[in-house]
Amino acid sequence: MKTIRLTTAQALLKFLDAQYVEFDGEEHKFVKGVYGIFGHGNLLGIGEGLENMKDLSLKFYQGHNEQGIVHAATAFAKQKNRLEIFACTSSIGPGALNMVTGAATATVNRIPVLLLPGDIFADRQPDPVLQQIEMPYNPKITANDAFKAVSKYWDRIERPEQLITAALNAMRVLTDPAETGAVTLALPQDVQGEAYDYPVEFFEKRVHHIDRRPPSESALVRALRLIKTKKKPLIIAGGGVHYSQAVDTLREFAEAFNIPVSFTQAGKGAMLWDHPLNMGGVGTTGTLAANKLAKEADLIIAVGTRLMDFPTASKTAFQNPNVKILSINVNNFDGLKMDAEHLNADAMLGLEVLMEGLKKEGYRSNYSKEELKTLKEEWDREVDRLYHLESEKGLPQTTALGIINDFATENDVFVAAAGSLPGDLHRLWRCKGIKSYHMEYGFSCMGYEVSGTFGVKMAEPEKEAYALLSDGSFLMLHSEFLTSLQERMKINVIILDNGGFQSINSLQKSHG
Repeated sequence: MKTIRLTTAQALLKFLDAQYVEFDGEEHKFVKGVYGIFGHGNLLGIGEGLENMKDLSLKFYQGHNEQGIVHAATAFAKQKNRLEIFACTSSIGPGALNMVTGAATATVNRIPVLLLPGDIFADRQPDPVLQQIEMPYNPKITANDAFKAVSKYWDRIERPEQLITAALNAMRVLTDPAETGAVTLALPQDVQGEAYDYPVEFFEKRVHHIDRRPPSESALVRALRLIKTKKKPLIIAGGGVHYSQAVDTLREFAEAFNIPVSFTQAGKGAMLWDHPLNMGGVGTTGTLAANKLAKEADLIIAVGTRLMDFPTASKTAFQNPNVKILSINVNNFDGLKMDAEHLNADAMLGLEVLMEGLKKEGYRSNYSKEELKTLKEEWDREVDRLYHLESEKGLPQTTALGIINDFATENDVFVAAAGSLPGDLHRLWRCKGIKSYHMEYGFSCMGYEVSGTFGVKMAEPEKEAYALLSDGSFLMLHSEFLTSLQERMKINVIILDNGGFQSINSLQKSHG
């Protein structure tokens, strides 16, 4: 067996540089590069490798806040439909812990991000080192154990040879559409610099095949049987529609059977706003059109969504006593929520086989085109009204959004996450382009906006990327604004000054 002698950090970087994914016959280099901030615990390992390994194609980007770089990596992977990612490296202690919130954001949103936090010395001889958290009852606990609660895979590399199995397991999770999220490989600083004779084959080009999961025959029969008994179905499209690249299939399915479509925050942007079957956002922050249909629907077809509290209005949106839920999802955990009939399948394949079966049966919903047109036109008039509000106190937020929406083109991407903006955007924003709406509303993490916009710009440099955020979110985290200037990646930041945390102030007043 041929071997090559490398440090653990060098071996990890060389391995990551050789990882590819294949989806629908198209290959993508999986790890685009590394975001990081060097310090005590990663400089002399990961940093040395990035500096001196001249054959690496991985590019390093220096960030300015560890949470911010993870948000940027999350937004990048989300905009790339999870086919390309960034790794993030940090120092030990506070630098590592700064990434925990970003890790949670990625995991909640089912987005792949690889985290490489520095760790204490595995041999424990210098203990306690600078920035080490000591636990008298268990010396194996370090700051990086905090990542366990927010990672889909977690490991600590305590010997150089452990990297081989850990790296392969990391890729297994990162490339799995059903199980993906944040993956953490904690790297003790002494182990990063230890050399080992690694098998050459470990560094050969490796292609991870992301296969579309077809539904089982029995599950398909059950799903078709259920749909055929229902007259007023409503589709709720989630982020899985984007990641499956099923936007065209979704539109064709809806048109074939005259089924109205509503959207979660992650799913919005999968259909242009003026399509006659697009009823807008659904649930607590949804439109009147979508929520009227949800209230009366006898079937909810949930495609690629986690069915969280906002799109379901905390499970109160669907009030027809005979309503059933059919969930098309690659993830069993998500697909079985709300006692749904689960079609465990890729979103595109699931819709395609259902469409084929329903066409054979001559199925069509009982909605009249006039009924759906009236609902849509009523809400469009309400949006126009809200987009033109006036106030002596200043420019209302909805009016500002109307001006921005008129200005936006199909090639612009707007990023938001927290405060009152997600509600207004979900209800009102008119998407002119597919995937032009980038909302992080799984974790609704304040500070995602500027960092995420930088990540979106990295993913699609040919497009204009806009951060929409309030003063509260901006003041909480805007460090990657400087990173965008440093990297000559232009982003646009639109701040709506609400005088601080007014979204929560409204909640306080209504329930105080």
